[in-house]
Parts: sequence; C-alpha cells; structure tokens
Amino acid sequence: MLAAPSASGMSGVDASLGISGHRTSGQAVRHANVTAALAVANMIKTSLGPLGLDKMLLDNMGDITITNDGATILQLLDVEHPAGKILVELAGLQDSEVGDGTTSVVLIASELLRRANELVNQGIHPTSIISGYRLAMREACKYVEEHLAVDAESLGRECLMNTCRTTIASKLLSTDPDFWADMCVDAVMSTKTVDPFTDKVSYPVKSIGILKKQGKGSKESAVLKGFGLNCVRASQQMPKKLEGGIKVSGAEG
Repeated sequence: MLAAPSASGMSGVDASLGISGHRTSGQAVRHANVTAALAVANMIKTSLGPLGLDKMLLDNMGDITITNDGATILQLLDVEHPAGKILVELAGLQDSEVGDGTTSVVLIASELLRRANELVNQGIHPTSIISGYRLAMREACKYVEEHLAVDAESLGRECLMNTCRTTIASKLLSTDPDFWADMCVDAVMSTKTVDPFTDKVSYPVKSIGILKKQGKGSKESAVLKGFGLNCVRASQQMPKKLEGGIKVSGAEG
C-alpha cells in the first residue's frame, strides 16, 4: 500500500515538475542565458573578418573540417542550451538570406545581451531595455539610409568586385577570388531590370539559378546568359545549345 507524500516531504518542490524537479527563474536564468550566448560568441570571435583564424573541427565520424565561416562552425557544434541554439539559428538565417555576415550577427547579438544584462542588474526593467533597443534600431537604420547608403549604380564594377572578394575570402573559393568575383558580378548585373513606369532599377537575385554537374573542375564554371536545363539528352543527335528566337510549347494532359 502506497501512501501519498506528506506536505513536509514535498517542501521546496513544485508538484507539476515531478518529485525530483526544480524550477529556476529570475536572475539565475538571465545569467545562464547570457553566459551561454557569450560562450558561443567566444568560439567564433577569432574567425571574424577576412584575416580571421581558421577552426579545425573533428566530428564523431572522424571527419575534419577546416573553416573560418561562422555559420559552418556553429552548425558543426552540438549546442544544447536554448539561448545558444538561438544564436546558431540566427547565423543560419543570416547565411541563407544574405550569404555573409554570419559571424558578425552572432557577435552583435551576444554583446547586446551582455549589455542588457548589465542594465537589468542596475534595476532597469527588461521591457524598457527592449524598447530602447528597438528605438536605437530605427534610428540607426534611418541614419544609414540618409547618410551612408550609396546607389549601387554609382559604385562601379571595381567596388562590386572588392565586395565579392571580401565575401569569398572566408569560403572554399578563396583560392581564386578574382575568377569567382568576376563571375558573380556578371551574373548579378545580367539580371538588371528597369520598371517602365517608375524607372526604378532592380536586380532580382533570386532569378539566378545554379546548375551543378560533375566531371570537370570548378575553374571551368561559366555564366550562361539564358535559360539552362539540368537534364540529359534523349539522343546524341539532339543539340546542346539553342540560339535565336525559340518557342517552347507544352501538350495539355
């Protein structure tokens, strides 16, 4: 026969968490979250910039990865803390949306958390700190648009090439940055579109497709100003390239 535990036996324990459970809240949780965020940032701090140090990572299978890309380093790490996972997801989102700046966003986010924790220790409510951060973000964006933003048309090709070289410096393509930078600039410039009503110039980057084929070296890559199909010819007599006015028709099923 089992008897229900007495009130004295359950003192200090939240019944909703089980017999051996405990709940942590307040300053202890905030300190743990900030500590986890700073620990993640410290691991990739030395890899910031084109002259950053490379990291050698060894996984459970014995595979070795050498890189100084922030997103790649964080993806290979087994981060379990919830606050640390948020920074890992932040770096992945930055990499998928922009393709660069993964290390910078993690360092900025961790520094904002550290400064916010210092303000909380001084007695300022977290809601007030968040409001201040949002106000600072709007003012920073406004200042950048009014004083620092430059029209891409006035930069010139060489400035675009330098930007691409800086981005490629931390990737596997850093062995030949001029070749890949020239290809990237050509691909983006070929997507130039002018609105006939507003004369606004735009570059729809998502219209650029990347076709990967095995069998040749990376230096044999080229920009195709047209439409490419990643498929196999049904016959060797079929042409590999079509030029001029081409009409494509499909049969309705």
